[in-house]
Amino acid sequence: MAEARIRRGGTARLARTTGARGRSGGRGRTVKRRSWVDSLLDLLPFSEETLQRMASWAIVGIVLAGVIGIAMLLGLPAMAGQKASQLAANAGFEVEKVEVRGVERMDELPIYNIALGQVNRSMLALDLPKVRGEMLKLGWVKDARISRRLPDTLVVDIVERDPVAVWQHDGQLQLIDVAGVVLQSVSAGAMPDLPLVVGPNANLQTADLNKLMENAPALKPMLAGATWVGNRRWDLRFQSGETLSLPEGDKPSATALVNFARMDGVNRLLGRGIVKFDMRDPDRFVLRLPQGQANDQSGEKPAANTDAPAKGEEG
Repeated sequence: MAEARIRRGGTARLARTTGARGRSGGRGRTVKRRSWVDSLLDLLPFSEETLQRMASWAIVGIVLAGVIGIAMLLGLPAMAGQKASQLAANAGFEVEKVEVRGVERMDELPIYNIALGQVNRSMLALDLPKVRGEMLKLGWVKDARISRRLPDTLVVDIVERDPVAVWQHDGQLQLIDVAGVVLQSVSAGAMPDLPLVVGPNANLQTADLNKLMENAPALKPMLAGATWVGNRRWDLRFQSGETLSLPEGDKPSATALVNFARMDGVNRLLGRGIVKFDMRDPDRFVLRLPQGQANDQSGEKPAANTDAPAKGEEG
């Protein structure tokens, strides 16, 4: 064996080398290791082809968003909108008529002025919420609904406020609703048949006054007016000329008014020439007689079984 190795050393070495290669070759092909990205892709519920398509659309979306952003910075959408509005107006889609509904008392002219006074009167570009907001600033308008009727008509549905009294303040007469909103000015020669409320902030107390009069339904039609005194209580004036001074507070004033209505129903207090009834003190019912009768009688009389009242008046 030794001689073989010496004599055929090169061959033996070659044999060993070949054997080594044979043994290495017998192990099979080297397996390619999978990356974590490939493993992650296998977990997705769609194929790799679908993923590539989604990525392509994402790139397109990013590009479009960039183009739109640049266009907005350059003002191109506004220019396009203005051009479209101009084309619509030229084609006859422009506000030329205004149809007003629901108006019974107010003057319609301010409504027409608002509807036809818009800078851009194109039916396509008209800002309806803006038009409605301007109309809601009108005193008479409680609510408004604006709609288009192509090609050239704007339809305005108005909900009017209901006038409930005339407010006299700082020498002015103004028509108001139950919430005290001023509707319009009125002249002394054209006074509506409504109660007159007098005094600072009296308009804001109109709702409370109406609620107070609901406690005495028989007296409500006889009410001519009311003065809000000292920002705390009411003096009621009746059509027959008498004044009733009520106490402060919702409950005391309601109780006094109910008592007065009951006494008037029994004794007919109104219409007998008495100037004033004073019920500010819950323990007293004071009557003030006309000046002519006060020469022979006390100018102020307490009701039966009450103490004599103090002279003079307070707000």
